[in-house]
Amino acid sequence: MNITNKIACFLLSVYVFTFFSCTEPSFLDKHQKDLFSILKEPNLSNETTFSVINQIASTYKTQKKESELILFLTDYVEKNPSDPYNAYWLLMIALFYMESDAEKVAEYYFDRIIQNYDDLLVKDKSLHIISLQNLIKISDSPENKVSYYNTLISQFGEELNITELYLRMAKEYEAMGDWELALKSYASFLERPDATTIQIPGISDPYNTAKKLVDFNNSPKNQTFETLEALETAIKHAIDTRNYSLLDSYCANVNFFAMSWKQDDSADNVEKNFSMRDYGLGNRIYYDKNLDESSNPNEAYLRTTGWSRYISTWYLYFRKINFPLDPEIHGRWEWAGIYFGEKV
Repeated sequence: MNITNKIACFLLSVYVFTFFSCTEPSFLDKHQKDLFSILKEPNLSNETTFSVINQIASTYKTQKKESELILFLTDYVEKNPSDPYNAYWLLMIALFYMESDAEKVAEYYFDRIIQNYDDLLVKDKSLHIISLQNLIKISDSPENKVSYYNTLISQFGEELNITELYLRMAKEYEAMGDWELALKSYASFLERPDATTIQIPGISDPYNTAKKLVDFNNSPKNQTFETLEALETAIKHAIDTRNYSLLDSYCANVNFFAMSWKQDDSADNVEKNFSMRDYGLGNRIYYDKNLDESSNPNEAYLRTTGWSRYISTWYLYFRKINFPLDPEIHGRWEWAGIYFGEKV
């Protein structure tokens, strides 16, 4: 039988195999034997070779012969380095190991695809994109993840939503301790047209998270205090002397909020837009001797009263600054906001 007839018979057998979904061992074994026989024929086109190998792999999967599948594909790739579809066969191996919870082995094959093979589109999907996305899931190295994100952004920016990628890359820079590059990534995220509306799984309020960091970095840091005690003393002194201009000056330069306990700090109307003088002048303001018992090493609350007949009680919120980019500021304290009303 010549090669043309053999291939015709092969295509017919594939049709029969698919149409009747036959899984009898004897049929599958014969089918597999025929496929291997065709694969040995000289001068097969790349497309025919791809179809044959794909069918062999599918048959092994149906037979649950995973070891044979992996051995066949790895052996084929090694012996046929010029096959244009080798990246696809390696992807098949990598995905098998992913499904088998052998992520580190899968990582090796995904990386091999990226490093050694040109990209392929299979069913309109880029093998490099699939590999990079899986590498991000697998890797526990922030440095590697940053590299993968950069590759996705630079090479596939037209095909992916890079808004999310910029934010996730910023998080990895943070994990590396590279705050300068983290802030650059946050700034790139904020410049994206959908930054204000995008929802990113696992990251709460991504836009305001990024904006607060970037705004804080760009703001003057003149109203911070070395210790919580120094901040508390300054605030109480300004209240005692009714120096509300001085009290205003102690407010954090950016991201200072004024809201009720039930409000969401991401709401548009939580930023303070009034002077302390507006509520302090003509009233007698009192404060508790000690900070609220819910205070902790990173946050503190000072209960004050007398501000308004509508809402007399205000809790002044103090926060320890977390900003490793600037060692002179990192770890200092700031007055970051006001909560209106009694705690709930």
